[in-house]
Order: sequence, then structure tokens, then C-alpha cells
Amino acid sequence: MAVIPVNPFVLKDVTLTLDGSDFAAHVSEVFFAPSASTQNWQGMTPSATYTDTSVATWTATLAYAQDWSSTNSLSRKLHEDEGASWPCVFKPRAGTTGPTVTATLIVTPGAIGGTVNGFATATVTLGVSGKPKFTVPAP
Repeated sequence: MAVIPVNPFVLKDVTLTLDGSDFAAHVSEVFFAPSASTQNWQGMTPSATYTDTSVATWTATLAYAQDWSSTNSLSRKLHEDEGASWPCVFKPRAGTTGPTVTATLIVTPGAIGGTVNGFATATVTLGVSGKPKFTVPAP
């Protein structure tokens, strides 16, 4: 059996472009997640069991600092562009030849407000049109 090496990394300097603008400084989390359901069918004999899985749908979760005073902030853009489709480019390692995730996000607004004596933050889950594309440059 082959031993497969692993090369984990820490998200600490990313590139995040949404609708052509750099929002990396606005977010503290970028998370693409698939969701699929399993379908089962059982016939009237023990051997007539069938299982299949649906095609996954994807979402992109962004955790961000709310900024309602800056004209072009992510908070305001999410609020104003509800229903729009944004091109997204996410590079977990900015400035390297590492992987790139590209997707089209369907915008939904995020929360407004927060708790006393703390930064107002929010988390929003945006739909992804199709499947994110993951590319790794050749070495």
C-alpha cells in the first residue's frame, strides 16, 4: 500500500476576489461546502436493494466584519446586490503558485448588528451556481 504524503496549510494570507474587487481584508472565513443526499430503494426481496447519491449542490460561507460606513464594503455590497451573480476567485495561499478555486456565487444579504462591546460580524451562506472549479498549476 502506498503512503500518501500530506501538505497541510494555515489560512493566513489569502486572495478573495468577489465581483472583481479584493475583499480578503473583510473576511475571516471562506468555506465551500457540498451537499448531496442518498437515495435508497428496497424491493420486496432482500437482494433488491439499491442506493444512489444525488448530484451535489454547493454553497460558499463567508464570515466577515460588518462595515456599513464604507461605500464599497462587503456588508453594503451583499445588501445591495441581493440576487446577483458574482464571479469569485479564492486562493488559499496568496502570492504563490498554489491552488485556485473559482465559482459563481448567488448573492444573499448578511445580518445587521451584533453584541455589545464586540465587533459586529456576520456569516452569510451564498449559493454556488454549479460546482466550484479547483485548479492547481503544474509544478
